[in-house]
Amino acid sequence: MNATARSLLLSLSILLLWKLDRFSEACSCSPVHPQQAFCNADVVIRAKVVSGKEVDSGNDIYGNPIKRIQYEIKQIKMFKGPDKDIEFIYTAPSSAVCGVSLDTGGKKDYLFAGKSEGNGKMHVTLCDFIEPWDSLSTTQKKSLNQRYQMGCECKISRCPMIPCYVSSPDECLWMDWVTEKIIYGHQAKYFACIKRSDGSCAWYRGAAPPKQEFLDIEDP
Repeated sequence: MNATARSLLLSLSILLLWKLDRFSEACSCSPVHPQQAFCNADVVIRAKVVSGKEVDSGNDIYGNPIKRIQYEIKQIKMFKGPDKDIEFIYTAPSSAVCGVSLDTGGKKDYLFAGKSEGNGKMHVTLCDFIEPWDSLSTTQKKSLNQRYQMGCECKISRCPMIPCYVSSPDECLWMDWVTEKIIYGHQAKYFACIKRSDGSCAWYRGAAPPKQEFLDIEDP
Protein backbone atom coordinates (compact mmCIF):
# COMPACT_ATOMS: atom_id res chain seq x y z
CA MET A 1 0.00 0.00 0.00
CA ASN A 2 1.52 3.31 -1.09
CA ALA A 3 1.64 6.48 0.99
CA THR A 4 -1.35 8.06 -0.77
CA ALA A 5 -3.56 5.02 -0.10
CA ARG A 6 -2.47 4.88 3.54
CA SER A 7 -3.23 8.58 3.95
CA LEU A 8 -6.67 8.15 2.37
CA LEU A 9 -7.43 5.14 4.59
CA LEU A 10 -6.36 7.07 7.69
CA SER A 11 -8.58 10.03 6.72
CA LEU A 12 -11.58 7.75 6.16
CA SER A 13 -11.00 6.05 9.52
CA ILE A 14 -10.88 9.38 11.35
CA LEU A 15 -14.07 10.51 9.56
CA LEU A 16 -15.85 7.26 10.48
CA LEU A 17 -14.83 7.56 14.13
CA TRP A 18 -16.00 11.18 14.18
CA LYS A 19 -19.37 10.21 12.72
CA LEU A 20 -19.78 7.36 15.22
CA ASP A 21 -18.92 9.73 18.06
CA ARG A 22 -21.47 12.25 16.75
CA PHE A 23 -24.07 9.48 16.46
CA SER A 24 -23.46 8.35 20.04
CA GLU A 25 -24.22 11.88 21.19
CA ALA A 26 -27.53 12.05 19.31
CA CYS A 27 -30.83 12.09 21.16
CA SER A 28 -32.50 8.69 21.27
CA CYS A 29 -35.70 7.61 23.00
CA SER A 30 -38.48 5.07 22.59
CA PRO A 31 -41.98 6.30 21.73
CA VAL A 32 -44.57 6.19 24.48
CA HIS A 33 -48.36 6.18 24.36
CA PRO A 34 -49.85 9.58 25.36
CA GLN A 35 -51.27 7.95 28.50
CA GLN A 36 -47.80 6.77 29.50
CA ALA A 37 -46.44 10.25 28.89
CA PHE A 38 -49.14 11.70 31.13
CA CYS A 39 -48.51 9.18 33.91
CA ASN A 40 -44.71 9.54 33.77
CA ALA A 41 -44.75 13.34 33.81
CA ASP A 42 -44.62 15.59 36.87
CA VAL A 43 -46.38 18.37 34.99
CA VAL A 44 -48.91 18.31 32.15
CA ILE A 45 -50.16 21.68 30.89
CA ARG A 46 -51.67 23.50 27.95
CA ALA A 47 -49.77 26.70 27.25
CA LYS A 48 -48.66 29.30 24.72
CA VAL A 49 -44.97 30.12 24.24
CA VAL A 50 -44.37 33.86 24.53
CA SER A 51 -40.59 34.06 24.01
CA GLY A 52 -37.36 32.09 24.17
CA LYS A 53 -33.70 32.80 24.89
CA GLU A 54 -30.47 31.01 25.78
CA VAL A 55 -29.48 31.22 29.45
CA ASP A 56 -26.73 29.91 31.73
CA SER A 57 -27.76 27.17 34.13
CA GLY A 58 -24.69 26.80 36.31
CA ASN A 59 -21.47 25.00 35.43
CA ASP A 60 -20.47 21.44 34.66
CA ILE A 61 -17.85 19.50 36.63
CA TYR A 62 -15.11 21.16 34.57
CA GLY A 63 -16.34 24.67 35.28
CA ASN A 64 -17.81 25.24 31.84
CA PRO A 65 -21.16 27.06 31.69
CA ILE A 66 -24.22 24.91 31.01
CA LYS A 67 -26.45 26.46 28.38
CA ARG A 68 -30.20 25.92 28.20
CA ILE A 69 -33.09 27.47 26.31
CA GLN A 70 -35.58 29.25 28.52
CA TYR A 71 -39.09 29.62 27.13
CA GLU A 72 -41.43 32.05 28.81
CA ILE A 73 -44.96 30.68 28.59
CA LYS A 74 -48.54 31.63 29.35
CA GLN A 75 -50.25 28.68 31.02
CA ILE A 76 -53.82 28.08 29.89
CA LYS A 77 -54.68 24.98 31.90
CA MET A 78 -52.88 22.54 34.19
CA PHE A 79 -53.94 18.88 33.97
CA LYS A 80 -51.31 17.58 36.37
CA GLY A 81 -48.74 19.29 38.54
CA PRO A 82 -48.14 21.71 41.41
CA ASP A 83 -50.50 24.39 42.69
CA LYS A 84 -48.31 27.15 41.26
CA ASP A 85 -48.64 28.03 37.56
CA ILE A 86 -45.73 27.19 35.28
CA GLU A 87 -44.05 30.35 33.97
CA PHE A 88 -40.89 29.00 32.33
CA ILE A 89 -40.01 25.86 30.38
CA TYR A 90 -36.36 24.83 30.01
CA THR A 91 -34.79 22.53 27.45
CA ALA A 92 -31.36 21.66 26.05
CA PRO A 93 -29.90 24.04 23.42
CA SER A 94 -30.02 21.59 20.49
CA SER A 95 -31.93 18.54 19.28
CA ALA A 96 -28.69 16.50 19.38
CA VAL A 97 -28.98 16.57 23.19
CA CYS A 98 -32.78 16.24 23.15
CA GLY A 99 -33.56 19.95 23.13
CA VAL A 100 -36.98 21.05 21.90
CA SER A 101 -37.55 23.89 19.43
CA LEU A 102 -40.86 25.72 19.91
CA ASP A 103 -42.75 28.42 18.05
CA THR A 104 -42.70 31.66 20.02
CA GLY A 105 -45.00 34.65 19.81
CA GLY A 106 -47.96 33.14 21.62
CA LYS A 107 -49.93 32.17 18.51
CA LYS A 108 -49.83 28.38 18.98
CA ASP A 109 -51.15 26.34 21.92
CA TYR A 110 -49.07 23.34 23.00
CA LEU A 111 -49.59 20.38 25.27
CA PHE A 112 -46.48 19.91 27.44
CA ALA A 113 -45.74 16.85 29.55
CA GLY A 114 -42.43 17.09 31.41
CA LYS A 115 -40.51 17.24 34.66
CA SER A 116 -41.02 19.80 37.39
CA GLU A 117 -38.11 21.97 38.50
CA GLY A 118 -40.14 23.74 41.17
CA ASN A 119 -40.86 27.43 41.59
CA GLY A 120 -42.94 27.74 38.42
CA LYS A 121 -40.44 25.95 36.16
CA MET A 122 -40.41 22.69 34.21
CA HIS A 123 -37.98 20.87 31.90
CA VAL A 124 -38.82 19.12 28.63
CA THR A 125 -36.91 17.00 26.11
CA LEU A 126 -37.62 15.46 22.71
CA CYS A 127 -38.48 12.27 24.60
CA ASP A 128 -41.41 13.97 26.34
CA PHE A 129 -44.89 14.25 24.84
CA ILE A 130 -45.09 17.76 23.35
CA GLU A 131 -47.73 18.35 20.71
CA PRO A 132 -49.57 21.31 19.18
CA TRP A 133 -52.95 21.42 20.92
CA ASP A 134 -54.85 21.44 17.62
CA SER A 135 -53.20 18.17 16.55
CA LEU A 136 -54.71 16.25 19.49
CA SER A 137 -57.92 14.28 19.03
CA THR A 138 -61.00 15.20 21.04
CA THR A 139 -60.60 11.95 22.98
CA GLN A 140 -57.01 12.81 23.90
CA LYS A 141 -58.02 16.27 25.10
CA LYS A 142 -60.83 14.91 27.28
CA SER A 143 -58.68 12.05 28.59
CA LEU A 144 -56.24 14.56 30.07
CA ASN A 145 -58.87 15.56 32.65
CA GLN A 146 -59.40 12.12 34.19
CA ARG A 147 -59.18 9.13 31.86
CA TYR A 148 -55.38 8.85 31.63
CA GLN A 149 -54.99 9.22 35.39
CA MET A 150 -57.35 6.27 35.92
CA GLY A 151 -54.98 4.06 33.94
CA CYS A 152 -51.68 5.00 35.55
CA GLU A 153 -51.50 1.67 37.39
CA CYS A 154 -51.71 -0.16 34.05
CA LYS A 155 -48.75 -1.02 31.84
CA ILE A 156 -48.76 -0.18 28.13
CA SER A 157 -46.32 -2.23 26.05
CA ARG A 158 -45.54 -1.31 22.45
CA CYS A 159 -45.75 -4.21 20.01
CA PRO A 160 -42.95 -3.79 17.42
CA MET A 161 -43.86 -6.89 15.39
CA ILE A 162 -46.20 -9.85 15.30
CA PRO A 163 -46.51 -12.00 17.34
CA CYS A 164 -46.55 -10.17 20.66
CA TYR A 165 -48.36 -11.09 23.84
CA VAL A 166 -49.37 -9.58 27.16
CA SER A 167 -47.21 -10.77 30.04
CA SER A 168 -49.61 -9.89 32.86
CA PRO A 169 -53.32 -9.05 33.33
CA ASP A 170 -52.56 -5.38 34.01
CA GLU A 171 -50.92 -4.90 30.60
CA CYS A 172 -52.28 -3.46 27.32
CA LEU A 173 -50.59 -4.03 23.97
CA TRP A 174 -50.03 -0.89 21.91
CA MET A 175 -50.47 -2.14 18.34
CA ASP A 176 -50.39 1.03 16.21
CA TRP A 177 -47.04 0.23 14.61
CA VAL A 178 -47.99 -3.27 13.42
CA THR A 179 -51.56 -2.41 12.38
CA GLU A 180 -51.02 1.02 10.78
CA LYS A 181 -47.24 1.34 10.38
CA ILE A 182 -47.29 4.62 12.30
CA ILE A 183 -46.44 5.36 15.93
CA TYR A 184 -49.42 7.47 16.90
CA GLY A 185 -52.36 5.72 15.28
CA HIS A 186 -55.87 4.94 16.50
CA GLN A 187 -54.87 3.47 19.87
CA ALA A 188 -52.82 6.56 20.65
CA LYS A 189 -55.50 8.97 19.49
CA TYR A 190 -58.70 7.30 20.67
CA PHE A 191 -57.95 4.72 23.39
CA ALA A 192 -56.85 4.61 27.03
CA CYS A 193 -55.71 1.56 28.98
CA ILE A 194 -57.96 1.42 32.06
CA LYS A 195 -57.93 -0.82 35.13
CA ARG A 196 -61.13 -2.81 35.57
CA SER A 197 -62.79 -3.93 38.79
CA ASP A 198 -61.03 -7.32 38.73
CA GLY A 199 -57.61 -5.63 38.62
CA SER A 200 -56.94 -6.37 34.95
CA CYS A 201 -56.43 -3.65 32.35
CA ALA A 202 -57.97 -3.25 28.91
CA TRP A 203 -58.29 -0.68 26.17
CA TYR A 204 -61.28 1.63 26.42
CA ARG A 205 -62.47 3.94 23.68
CA GLY A 206 -64.25 7.19 24.48
CA ALA A 207 -64.28 9.95 27.06
CA ALA A 208 -67.35 8.99 29.11
CA PRO A 209 -66.94 6.95 32.34
CA PRO A 210 -66.18 3.31 31.40
CA LYS A 211 -68.93 0.71 31.56
CA GLN A 212 -68.29 -2.49 29.62
CA GLU A 213 -67.19 -1.13 26.26
CA PHE A 214 -63.60 -2.37 26.52
CA LEU A 215 -61.52 -3.49 23.60
CA ASP A 216 -59.28 -6.35 24.66
CA ILE A 217 -56.53 -6.44 22.06
CA GLU A 218 -55.30 -9.80 23.33
CA ASP A 219 -58.68 -11.46 22.67
CA PRO A 220 -59.33 -12.99 19.24
